[in-house]
Order: sequence, then structure tokens, then C-alpha cells
Amino acid sequence: MKQIWDFHGGIHPKENKEQSNQDGISDAGIPPRLILPLQQHIGHRAEPVVSVGDKVLKGQLIAKAVGAISVAVHAPTSGSVTAIEDHPVPHASGMTDLCVLIETDGKDSWCERTPCEDYSTLSKDELLSRIRNAGIAGMGGAGFPTAIKLHPPRQDKVNTLILNGAECEPYITSDDRLMRERASEVILGLEIMAYILQPGECLIGVEDNKPEAIAALREAAKETQVEVVTIPTKYPSGGEKQLIKILTGSEVPHGRIPADIGVMCQNVATAAAVYRAIRFGEPLISRVTTMTGDCIANKGNQNVLIGTPIDWLLEQNGYLNQKGSRLVMGGPMMGFTLHDTKLPVVKTTNCLLAATNKELTPPQPAQACIRCGMCSEVCPAELLPQQLYWFAKGQEFEKAEHHNLFDCIECGACSYVCPSTIPLVQYYRYAKGEIKQIKADQEKSNQARERFEFRQERIEREKAEKEAKRKARAEAAAKAQAAKKEAAAAKGTAASSPTEGSTANDKAAAIQAALQRVEAKKQAQTAPEVTLESLQKKLLSAEDKLSKMENAWKDAVENNPERAEKLATAVESSKTNVAKLNAQISEMNKGTGQAGGSEPQAPVGPSIEELQKNVDKAKSKLQLMLDTLEDAKLNHPDRVEKLERAITKNHTRVSHAETALSEATNAKKTTESTESNG
Repeated sequence: MKQIWDFHGGIHPKENKEQSNQDGISDAGIPPRLILPLQQHIGHRAEPVVSVGDKVLKGQLIAKAVGAISVAVHAPTSGSVTAIEDHPVPHASGMTDLCVLIETDGKDSWCERTPCEDYSTLSKDELLSRIRNAGIAGMGGAGFPTAIKLHPPRQDKVNTLILNGAECEPYITSDDRLMRERASEVILGLEIMAYILQPGECLIGVEDNKPEAIAALREAAKETQVEVVTIPTKYPSGGEKQLIKILTGSEVPHGRIPADIGVMCQNVATAAAVYRAIRFGEPLISRVTTMTGDCIANKGNQNVLIGTPIDWLLEQNGYLNQKGSRLVMGGPMMGFTLHDTKLPVVKTTNCLLAATNKELTPPQPAQACIRCGMCSEVCPAELLPQQLYWFAKGQEFEKAEHHNLFDCIECGACSYVCPSTIPLVQYYRYAKGEIKQIKADQEKSNQARERFEFRQERIEREKAEKEAKRKARAEAAAKAQAAKKEAAAAKGTAASSPTEGSTANDKAAAIQAALQRVEAKKQAQTAPEVTLESLQKKLLSAEDKLSKMENAWKDAVENNPERAEKLATAVESSKTNVAKLNAQISEMNKGTGQAGGSEPQAPVGPSIEELQKNVDKAKSKLQLMLDTLEDAKLNHPDRVEKLERAITKNHTRVSHAETALSEATNAKKTTESTESNG
């Protein structure tokens, strides 16, 4: 018998599961309209591949995954696309997001599918590709893309694969009924995931308040290596880290993921979805959802199409709004209140709880903290909830983060036992959001600083290049003048002491002078613009940028998966740039020796007339901006700041243009003076 451990804290709230687990899973039916958000998961939003007016079939792809951390969205039934627009979506903030709206035709006509009777005939990569293309995301919590989770880093060998069937939240029974009625699908889905990961053991953890589900799973797992483990009923035993501690005795370190200690958790509903995706080629287009609470007449579990409007679903099940006090998506502990019923069911909607005031008492006014310490006693993450509360309330976010705020799983156990009725979880959510925003702003600031530094470096480089060009022009002019002097001297000598070959000597001197002028001009035009010193500066800057990007990428892998993918591409590009610069420096060191010798010449720049035109053009544009600024201050105050930034940039352009014109004019005067003295 498998040994089990216990985790710190936890509570035993009233379960209220008997309201909805008495009958089997029923079919919710096809609503007249579906609302399909394009982001029902962690990661990048899916990109629509259909247009308004298109006819779609059941299971047809309507939005493709974008980037590594993303999942596709499919049509749950046949119909026509009526709109692709922003629409309210289920979220605690009441936010809107881009959605595809489908008017159903009631035919429920399937598109072409690709079933597979024996998953072992497919490679691991093919299985992962099918899971990704089926749009499967975690169905028990945050909605992390399943294909990504089943492809951990190579150094993280998965030794234990766990299916989470605890379902510890009160009222919710969707996983319970799924395990009872579709136990074989759960086991087969687990075997497919085990085939991909090759773990040492496969465990299914189920709380002991679900004896029928435990019996069904054990019957389905008779001929397999899967072990169904009964665990004590305690909230929140269904938390990922808590379930790992119960089944393995191991703890996931702070800031790490279960794969780092050789463990992976998946939900039982996710396993069933994986099985149907591989065996029948069915994408994730429906899920089992619990309909419960005293304000619902027809309580139970239903197979609901993704995108079904909640108001339609409630109406079908006898929603008694006049008695209700709250409509909650999810359970009473970790769910959130819905203030609008015109929202869709999404891939993570496991319960709709319509509760009366008697069931869910309205929140009482918060009182002063009495420092009883009960919150610390029940915290499953072994945090200091009271201290985190003070930090969050005082906006001391750095201290809150140092006290491991992000280890909080927001289970609500601390709020449940608080005698002062302080909404502790809300404070923690607020602090987390503020910290994420501060980090995002800091990242933007760092990027702006890097852009400024690169701009300054570019300006210095361009200044050095202009100086090199000026020197090259001056040297070329000096050589040409020297050639003229030699030719004139040779001509004077020949005139003062004429000989028979004087004409030939004059021609030879003129030819020699012309050849010298051509050679000087050729050297000025063909001299390389890049020096070893400038390449070395570029290399140092590129290596510094690469180091910063790698550090940012490592941090994003743990805290911001959406940004990690973009940073990975940038890191590879930066590595390529560093390698290219190293190659150029190596080639220059092996070359003609210019890197260690005198500074190479640069090609002749633009004429004085062209530089004067640049100055006039920049001044004209600057004056126009100044006139526009005066008008904006009176009529368009919102544009003033943007115009002032543009004017500052144009001042710089005028200054650079005038500097270039002044340098060119001085060089020309020097050349003319030299020629006249000669």
C-alpha cells in the first residue's frame, strides 16, 4: 500500500457535494449562439483563421496557436461565424477579450477527423503535436497548455506522474462524476501521457469521500501499472504542491516547478481529453461542468459545449434569480463572483454555483486584526499570512515578495478562519498584481535605457567615422597638392635649362602627378570604414546585451512564460551577433595589418551644398514643429508632450547637420589655403 504524508495546515469546510453528485452526467444541449474567447489558457492568445460569414463544422479549427505557449480553439458545433469582436469573458476583473461568435445551425455536423486506434504507433513528437493541435489546456486550474507541460526540459526527468482527482473544493463534483462514468478514458489518457514521459510510477490521488470514483478507477486500472491512492479529505489537498507532498513526501522548492524534482501533475479531466484527442481525433470542445446551489432547480453535472452562454445554461437548469445572492464560477473558496451572466463557459469552467444568502453569507465588514495566528496555522504553503497582509496593505511590496508572497496559492483558507473577516486573499492578489506591474515597468525602463545607450554609442561611432573621413579627405588633398608642386618644380627646372628631352620630361612629370592624384583619391575611396577598435567596442556592447538578455530570459522562464518565448528568440539573435563580431575581429587580425597600424581612410562624404541643404531642411522642419506646438498648447493639450519630444530630437538633428557643415567648410578652406600657398 502506498505510503502517504500530510501537509501543513488545511481546513475542513462543509462539502455540499451531495447536491450535484446524485445523478449521472447529462448533455446540456446546443445553444443558439456560442461565444469563444481566443485566450482560455496561460500564454499567447490564439489567432483567428476564419472570417465573419464563414460556415464552420464541429471540431473545425477557428483560431490557431501563436508561439510555443498557446493552444488552438475549435468550433464546438456547426454553424456560421457572425462576429469576431471584443466581448466580456469570465474573469474576476470583468475584462473583455477578442472572441469568435458562432450562430449554431443545430445540425452538429463534424469536420473530418484523424483517429488513431493504437497510440504506440505514433512517435512522442507526433503525440505532442496532436495534443497541441487539439487545443488541450489544463482543465483543473490555471489552464496551462498541456503539450508544453508534457515536454519538460531535458534535464528534468519525470519520475512520478500524478493525476489529480482530489477535487477538494466544496460543491464541485464534475471530476467525481467523470471518474465514475469515464474511468477507462481517464486511465487510457494517463497511459498516453506515461508513454510520452516514461515515468517510474503513475499515481492517481483521490480523496476518501469519493468511494465510487476510487472503485471505478481501480477496476479500469487492473491490467496496468497505475496505482489509485486514497488520500484523506482535507482542503486544499487538490493543490498541486500539496498533492505532491501527500503522495511523495517531497516539497517543491520556492521559485521552482514540480518537474524540477521529477514530478508532474495533470488533472483527470485533462487525461480524458488527451485520450479522446488521440483515439478519436476530437479537439477539446466540451467539458463536464457542475451546476449547483440552492438557486438552481436542476442540480447536477452536464457535458457543456465550450462557449455556451452562461445565461442560456442557467435558464435551461431552472435558475431562480430572485432567491440568489451570488453567482460564482468555480467553488466558494477559490472561485470568483460573476456580475454578468452574458459570459461564455470556457475550458477551465468546472462549476457554476448559484447560492442563496444562507449558503454563502455576504461578506461582513473587516475588523482590526487581533493577531490570533489562526491564518498561519491553516496556511498550506507555510507562509505568514498576517505579515503578508500588513505588507500588502502598507504597499511594502518588496518585503511581501521577500516573504514568498508568490508561493501563496490563493486557496482562501486564511480568509475562511479569520475571526476579523479580513479579505486576506484579495490583499494578496492586489500585491501580486502591483509587483508584476512594477516589474513590467522596470523591464520597459531597462529596455529604454539600453536603447538610449545604443543610440549614444551609435552617435559616437558616427562622429568618429566622420572625423576619419575628414582626415582622409585632408590627406588626399595634401597628397594632390604635393603632386602639383612636384610637377610645377619639374616644369620650372625644364624651362630654366632646356634640353632635347624637355618635352618628354614635362609629359612624364604630368603623368606622374596625375597618377599620384588618382592613387590618393583611390586610397581615400577604398579605405575600410571599420576599425579594429570600433569592432571591439561593438563586441563588448553585444556581449553585455547578451548577458542581460540571458538573465532576463532565466527570470521569465519561472515568472513570465509569455515573455520567455520572445526573449529566447532575442537571445539566439544576440548570440549570432556576438559570433559574427568575433569572426570579423579574427579576420581583421589575420588580414593586412590595418588593425594595428595607422587609422584607415574613409570615403569622401557629401558636398558642402548637400550639407547646407540638410541644415536648411532640418531648420525648416524644426520651425514648423515650433509653430505647431504653439497651436497645440491652445487647442490640443494632449499633443503637447509628444510634440516637445519630437522638437528635442529635431534640435539634435539641426545641431548635427550644422556641425557636419562646419567641418566640411573648414576642411575646404584648409585645402584652398594650402593650394594658394603652393
